Amino acid sequence: MNYIIIWHNPQCSKSRAALEILEHSDAKVEIVKYLESTPTKQEIRDILKLLNILPRNLMRTSEELYKELKLEEEMNDDALISAMANNPKLIERPIIIKNGSAIIGRPTEKIAEFLRH
Repeated sequence: MNYIIIWHNPQCSKSRAALEILEHSDAKVEIVKYLESTPTKQEIRDILKLLNILPRNLMRTSEELYKELKLEEEMNDDALISAMANNPKLIERPIIIKNGSAIIGRPTEKIAEFLRH
């Protein structure tokens, strides 16, 4: 049986759709409500490594908070990671982790392909 972790925001329709897909798979799903259980800077670094992306690519750049914090001007990756750790609302969702790899489950069609591998 596969074991999958989802960084989930129940308020997000894409995240809810992703969770529904996972629940219909044969996997055991661990739900991490990352807005309540805020990831540490190291956990964010680990996710970035699994995703093989830069910190800005994990951020919701259209969030008002992103603009308020002037993060578009920030060039330091550690500062971006700190911003996400301090404001998890900035983290793109949903993140799905399986067998040492991860994806951002947008669009949700990516999830089925990810589950097959």
